[in-house]
This record gives sequence, structure tokens and C-alpha cells, in this order.
Amino acid sequence: MINRVIMRGGKPYSPRTLSDFRFTDGVKEVLIRLKEVGFLLIIVTNQPDISRGLITWDQLNAIHDLIRRELPVDDIIVCPHDDSDNCDCRKPKPGMIVDSARKCGIDIGNSYMIGDTWKDMEAGRMAGCDTILLDASYNRDVKSNHRINVIAESLNIIESE
Repeated sequence: MINRVIMRGGKPYSPRTLSDFRFTDGVKEVLIRLKEVGFLLIIVTNQPDISRGLITWDQLNAIHDLIRRELPVDDIIVCPHDDSDNCDCRKPKPGMIVDSARKCGIDIGNSYMIGDTWKDMEAGRMAGCDTILLDASYNRDVKSNHRINVIAESLNIIESE
């Protein structure tokens, strides 16, 4: 949801290089507004390409440095594992969300998971968050509490609750 996905073979993927990275349209304005009204902004991201050897930590950190420079995020939590590692942090498991909430004193019941994949929505649901799905061609059958067409619509949902 922070970045535009890269489609390969009809499937969405995260960018592997800084030159491939593009922010989702409107995400900066949304996060600035959420920060203004008091939200902690924590990114939880699966990055299995680390364990697959398709991206290095240096490449990922360059992307995260850009995110931190451009967006008012409080933290970025990374799961570098692949599905076969069966870790507790990889979405759809809620580990990154629950651990962040505990660490930062966040009331998960008054929190939102905004994302674009079923793994995002399931992790949010399992953690107890309200879920907001950014609609895309690859997630038409994904269930969430809310579905939006553009990221700016998330403000209408959050600010009305």
C-alpha cells in the first residue's frame, strides 16, 4: 500500500531496487493527515526476497530510508522469511502487528490495517484491527472490513469512526 506493486506473470511483487520503487498515489497526504490526528504509523512488511537471495538488506534499507525521508512513519517492521520458514512474523500471521502494538502501547481494537493483499487483511483481522483493502485486479476475492479504490478514501473511513 505504501508502494506501487510490480506485476510479474500476473502476480504482484514488491520492488527489489530503489529505481523500481514508486509511492502509491496519494499515500503521503493520507499519512500526513493520519499523523496530524494522532495515529502511530507502522509499516509491517513481508520481504521473502531477502531469504530467497533476490534482494539484499542494503537494497531494502535504501528503499526504507527513502520511505522514512518522505513519509511520517514511526517504524518499519520487516519479516525477511519465506513461507517455508514457518515463522511467527510473516503475514498472514499477526506477529508483527501484535508485537508492535505491545511495544508501542497501541490499542489494536482502535487500529487499522491498510493493505492490498489477503495476507495483509488476514493479519489485521487476526490481530483485531479494522481492515481496509486497496482494491486491485489481483485481490477481487479478498475479504476485508472496507474496500477502497484509492488510498485517500481510507481517510473517510478512519475519520468517520
